[in-house]
Formats: sequence, structure tokens, C-alpha cells
Amino acid sequence: MLRHLLVHPSTTALEYRRGEFARALEPGRHPVPLRATHVAVDLREQLLAVAPQEILTADGLSVRVTSAVRLAVGDARAFHEVAFDPHALVYLATQVALREALGGLTVEELTRRGASLPVTELTAAADAAARPVGLVVREVVVKDVILPPEVRAAAVELATAKARGMARLEAARAENASLRSLANAAKVLEAHPALARLRMVQEARPGTTLVVRLDDERAPVVTPAEAG
Repeated sequence: MLRHLLVHPSTTALEYRRGEFARALEPGRHPVPLRATHVAVDLREQLLAVAPQEILTADGLSVRVTSAVRLAVGDARAFHEVAFDPHALVYLATQVALREALGGLTVEELTRRGASLPVTELTAAADAAARPVGLVVREVVVKDVILPPEVRAAAVELATAKARGMARLEAARAENASLRSLANAAKVLEAHPALARLRMVQEARPGTTLVVRLDDERAPVVTPAEAG
């Protein structure tokens, strides 16, 4: 006699008869023997978080690295039959790959490279361990590289010093530009006395009395005098 088994989307059902594998059932409704047993395997992508771990860099400093693995079941039967805990094997392989990849770099290289860490090599190493147990690793993501406190303090001090230097440089450039502008204006006023007198009138404060002195040989001279 037969009964019907409903296999949900993104799931594969492994059918066993008398303790032996018989077939893999895709999503849908299937007639199955009464005495057959079935194991449902979820095929959806999963995220495996790797706990922060201490890694010794090439220059002998210890950094903390946090990462995550994007993976999914590629072979449902191998995932169910080969290993008791396939995710634990991928977890361990990822930790080892992180130590090997980042342990060969100095702290300066880790800081400078940032997002350019060898994620391709990390993904390949984790995937090599995942395939035999039915998993496929999509990507290994290095979330954070936490530097020692003294290194972080030095980096902040260096960045602050650079910012202050840039600010002083910009202030010096602005001052030089202002001095050049004043020098050019002084040359123009020296060459054109009338402009200098006009400028004096423009800059006079409200309430200032202007005295015009006439000279036979020169143009009128305007000088400000305080109102009495």
C-alpha cells in the first residue's frame, strides 16, 4: 500500500527502505511506501557565524577576527550520511584558513589592506572542506579585524597628526593668498593716488567729517577728520 508525502519548497526528502537509501524526492506530492522513512533536508542558504578568534600576526601582535560563512546544502544525501555535524567541520576549516591567511600578514598590512583581505582563498579553503560533507560555501566574509588597544591608539594619533598638519597647511596657503592680494592692491593704490583717496572715503566711518584741501599743483586731497 502507498501513502502520499508532501515535500515543501527548498527541501529535499531522502527516502530509505529497510535502512537503505532509495531515492531523493524533489518538492511536490509523492506516493511513497508505508514502511519507508524520510529525512527532510533544507536546501536554503544559511549563515554560519564564526566566533571571534585570536590570530597572531607575522610581526607577533595578536588581533581578534570575526567572520561569517554563507553556505547551502549541495548534496542532500552526503549532508545527511557522511558527517554527524557538517557545519562543525566547515566551522573548523574556516578558523584554520583564517589563521593561515591572516597570520602571514603584519598589523600594518592588515590595517592598510582593509577590505582587500584574501577572502577568495578563505572561501576556497572552506569550500574544499564543505564539499565532501554535502555543503557548498558561497562566501567567507571577514567582518572585523580588531587591533590591540595600543595599535589603535597609535593609529588615531597618526590620523590626528595628519589632520592637524593638513589644517595648518591650508591655513598657510590661505594666508599667503591673502598677502599676495594685499600686495597687489598696494601696488595699484601706489600707482593711482586718486584710487587711494577714494578708498579712504569708502572706508570712512559714519559720522566722520571729510576735509577737502585744494592744491594748485595737485588734485584735491581728501582727508578724514574726526567730528568735533
